Amino acid sequence: MFDLDKWTEIWQTISKHKLRTALTAFGVFWGIFMLVILLGAGNGLKNGAMQNFDIAKNAVFVWTNQTSIPYAGYQAGRNINLTNADYEALKELSEIKHIAPRNRITSRFGGGQINIERGTESVAYTIMGDYPEFMNVKPYVINEGRFINHKDIRENRKVTCIGRRVRDDLFKPDEDPIGDYVEINDVPFMVVGVFDSRQSGDGAINDIQTVHIPHSTAQQTFNMPNEVHWFGFVPHEGVPALQAEESIKELFRTRHKIAPNDRAALGSFNVEEEFKEMQGIFSGIEGFSWLVAIGTIIAGMVGVGNIMLIIVKERTKEIGIRKSIGAQPYSIISMIVLEAMVITGFAGYFGLLVGVGLIEGISYAMVEMNAQSDFFTNPEINFKVAISAIVVLLFSGILAGLYPGIKAARVDPVIALRDD
Repeated sequence: MFDLDKWTEIWQTISKHKLRTALTAFGVFWGIFMLVILLGAGNGLKNGAMQNFDIAKNAVFVWTNQTSIPYAGYQAGRNINLTNADYEALKELSEIKHIAPRNRITSRFGGGQINIERGTESVAYTIMGDYPEFMNVKPYVINEGRFINHKDIRENRKVTCIGRRVRDDLFKPDEDPIGDYVEINDVPFMVVGVFDSRQSGDGAINDIQTVHIPHSTAQQTFNMPNEVHWFGFVPHEGVPALQAEESIKELFRTRHKIAPNDRAALGSFNVEEEFKEMQGIFSGIEGFSWLVAIGTIIAGMVGVGNIMLIIVKERTKEIGIRKSIGAQPYSIISMIVLEAMVITGFAGYFGLLVGVGLIEGISYAMVEMNAQSDFFTNPEINFKVAISAIVVLLFSGILAGLYPGIKAARVDPVIALRDD
């Protein structure tokens, strides 16, 4: 039940010692403020890292190198070459959901970029031979048209899906590239799609300067029959990427007579493991933020508790009168606890508002000034953190007032009435 007299009394006590109350409350304010700022900055770092994480979070990439150990009659230093037969064999692995064979087309002189021409325009960019499953490994944003499909693979079609930078270099803004042709090493390819990157910064630049053609067409047209340079994989849901990686490597060891302990012959990159490490780093940042903030809040809470002890001392005679006329210990304790909760609650809530306002202001300014970076973007505080902060406030208010309240409830009325 709402007790107006109790709230009036609390207000009179606080307003009577404004400076003392404000200085005491500042510790709680600063703790919540620091919590919001640290968590907001941590989320900004996390968002900056995640915006460049455009690969499936459980993707695995596997390629081959030279063997380093003699095995099964073969000498060390043997080149391991992946083929279409490896692709067919990989389809039998139950752990794998998507398989994306990949080839990178090189120039006649071994360079990594190939000339792409349209009319009088000519640029040199990366050409990749891919399967449609590549979009499950590294999804792009398709701006126009489509990506490579399986009919392109089966019929060895000379079609291409080009990056946005390639489109801008070869086509005028008012020209429709879909259905038009570009020449790759003097071979005409019809443009069926234009894509953009999900990354930002250097990663995006590399993406949008890439041209994708059907894997089978790349093998046939650019003199790499039956070659596969490397594979990208996505395991089935519930299958650890590490387990899928080991199954793939074991298959390759068996098929290509690679020693079981030859770690140099097969290279791999496990995105899931990298993602877990990154998540662990940000969990550590979040935990550190809470640790610093909770420490500051505890310091503020001790300050509030000390002030409540002083208030109890100042009101000893009043408390004795209350007890002598029948006030119950619960009513004495609740009065002190409620006053402590008011101080911590208002101070903490103000700290929460100021912190959230500052984080939102920084986020807005970064967008307006186009100051987003590869490492820090969109600092934010989610609803869960706000609720957690409020719970911490309530709990700290109860703890700050509990001991002084119990001490007040134990005051002997006779002694209290003699207090000067």
